[in-house]
Amino acid sequence: MKIGCCISIDQIDNAGQAGFDFLECTVVSLVPDNDAEYEAIRQKYQDSHLPIEVCNVFLPGHLQITGNDVDETAIETYLAKAIPRVKEIGADTIVFGSGEARSYPKYFSKKEAEKQVIRFLQMAAEYAEQHAITIVIEPLNKKESNIINSVPEAVELAKKVNHPSIQVLADFYHMEVEREPLQHIVEAGPFLRHIHVADSDRLAPGTGTYPYETFVHYLKDVNYRKRISIECEWRNFETEAMDSYSFLNKYFRSDDDE
Repeated sequence: MKIGCCISIDQIDNAGQAGFDFLECTVVSLVPDNDAEYEAIRQKYQDSHLPIEVCNVFLPGHLQITGNDVDETAIETYLAKAIPRVKEIGADTIVFGSGEARSYPKYFSKKEAEKQVIRFLQMAAEYAEQHAITIVIEPLNKKESNIINSVPEAVELAKKVNHPSIQVLADFYHMEVEREPLQHIVEAGPFLRHIHVADSDRLAPGTGTYPYETFVHYLKDVNYRKRISIECEWRNFETEAMDSYSFLNKYFRSDDDE
């Protein structure tokens, strides 16, 4: 089981000292407004002494994939640039959260929005497959997105896309906000490829009251042994990182995982 964190590459030294196995950085950071800037960005990621294995923040908020103003040409142009760059920096998994980009407008049909999301994921899957990348659908709480708000919804969407490059993520924070049964992790087992964790008020793991014992129990039920990333609001990463890593290490790793 690998334990990583969602953090800027600028915090690489602190992340390494804390014990993390990998970083989860953003896709959008790989697609600057000026393409000439990419080479320096790429070099920074490739020089990292911790691997970048996962990328989140798949889409910029302005690149809408639902609603009446979807620009498929712009979407395809972005995917053709972003996904190869994710591979180039060494990552093999992209998190599809992107709540702003995927939320559909008021008075727009949810059914039609779902079709558009499926269309986007089918398009993205073709690029992902070419570069041996997995895209995981992240359910978000209703304050962050009005579509895909539970693990079962993400699983159903993955089934409809029906492509091996499209799988599912479970996020402890979003599940708790939505009061979603943690049992859903078991039902999602065959599709589960990544995990995000935080604690009460979306702060660092180990600082709140989230039922980690139950969460871990269900992950063990499906023999989940892949990656876990902390995605939280750090109050002070330098001082909190080591404690959070130790907390997760205690819960998620047994002696035979080392």
